[in-house]
Amino acid sequence: MALKGDRYLAITEISFFMDQEATRGGVTVLKTAGSGAALDQQAAEVEYAANPSGSYPVGLLLDDMVDKDLTRTHLNFQKSEHQKGSKVGLLRDGWVVTNMFYAPTGVAHVPTAGKIAYLGPSGLLTISVGPGADYPVVGRFESSLDEDGYAKVYIKLPSDTHNT
Repeated sequence: MALKGDRYLAITEISFFMDQEATRGGVTVLKTAGSGAALDQQAAEVEYAANPSGSYPVGLLLDDMVDKDLTRTHLNFQKSEHQKGSKVGLLRDGWVVTNMFYAPTGVAHVPTAGKIAYLGPSGLLTISVGPGADYPVVGRFESSLDEDGYAKVYIKLPSDTHNT
């Protein structure tokens, strides 16, 4: 589990598709864009990017994306599962309690209240950016890690601020 139940969802988005298995709690980036409003176009797609440098963050994933044989079993709606390739719920403004953090090699990574939250590799949040990386700012940390490794993060997207 990458999200705890404590959260405030001020603005959410449901007009994007995601065609990969993913755990909720990380930040997605734009993979391809649809045309016009693109409310029901498969081309409006997000992903967890392996290298988010220079990417456009769209929102924090609120659902688990799974790849199940739906002829043998059904999705677990209590766990907010969605079939790979379907629409996803994304948080654009609000706060969550997550454990989706990235620590670059050799860098002390301790989320602390007030530190800027950058988008790291594979949708993970980080407090530091490697040399030459242009990781987007996605919000700020509002607590330190608890005993289970979770922290409160305020997400505010879109953000036009990049680390340069």
